[in-house]
Amino acid sequence: MRLLTVVCFTILIGFGLTVDHAQAKAKHLFKIASLAPDGSIWVTKFEDFTKEVSEKTGGEVGFRVYPGGVMGDDMAMYRKMRVGQLQGGGFTMTGMASVVPDFTVMSVPFLFNSYAETDAVRTSLMPDFREEFEKKGLELIAMTEVGFIYTMSTKPITTVSELQQSTSWIPSGDPLASAFLNSLDITPVQLTIPDVLSSLQTGLIDTVYNSLYGSIVLQWFTKARYVTDAPFAYAYGCFLLDKKKFDKLPKEYQDIIQESADRHFSDLIDATRKSNSDSRSVMSSRGVKFVEVEPETLQSLKNQHNLIIDQLKDNSFSDRIYQKTLKVLSDYRANQ
Repeated sequence: MRLLTVVCFTILIGFGLTVDHAQAKAKHLFKIASLAPDGSIWVTKFEDFTKEVSEKTGGEVGFRVYPGGVMGDDMAMYRKMRVGQLQGGGFTMTGMASVVPDFTVMSVPFLFNSYAETDAVRTSLMPDFREEFEKKGLELIAMTEVGFIYTMSTKPITTVSELQQSTSWIPSGDPLASAFLNSLDITPVQLTIPDVLSSLQTGLIDTVYNSLYGSIVLQWFTKARYVTDAPFAYAYGCFLLDKKKFDKLPKEYQDIIQESADRHFSDLIDATRKSNSDSRSVMSSRGVKFVEVEPETLQSLKNQHNLIIDQLKDNSFSDRIYQKTLKVLSDYRANQ
């Protein structure tokens, strides 16, 4: 058994070195960064994608992945792409708000009622998003998903008054979340995602917003142990490559990347939704309490959606992309 263990371990180590060596020797190497923690489904599924691309291109296209925010937040990653230190990344929609404002349209609070609706809108808007990213020298390879977002706090929150008395966090540079909370007379604390857990631990903030699975992988649930059981927004992201470097690839390799991405990132969205579903029981087993929101509170929050739209249009995203989003939603709902 000892000998078998040593042999297996040696094979695994050898395989890992072979993969790393192959990636390092790739003719076309893309250095990719992400805020997603190592070991999360976002990183493991992305690694499946990179292995397939490497195999199908005979090792000529490789990816070196830097997960867990080691290259900084979204804007730091984007700046590194601009100067050639990175050639791609996994970005949140918040991180891209100042680069491609229209990309944030799907995160309007209380816009969607189901994942089926998000799928319909995402499919319809992809050509628009791709065109806008191209103008910024970026190739939109795929969209990713965080999921529906919940309010999570160190104490129960079931009313607007309780939310106003808490200290809310929002991601730095998020115009939609800022406008929505400001409309409720709440001035949130803006922090980068890597700073949230320590800020919860020190008491700088006590209320955060995330998907159920996101709260687990980032360990926020260890401090924000009350979840207001009413999702209010949808969060997502994207996988981008530097367009100049992508365009230098042979057309065959471009097609391999896109075809592999279409398959693996579709699987990733399915896996993310399953993880969010499974996370409810995991969190409950770890002592997290899901609290019901009062109906009048929920209606009051939904009313804010209409109040802030005029403020958001043309400031956070264009009226054109918003109207197209509404049309897709209306058509989809009419056919259900």
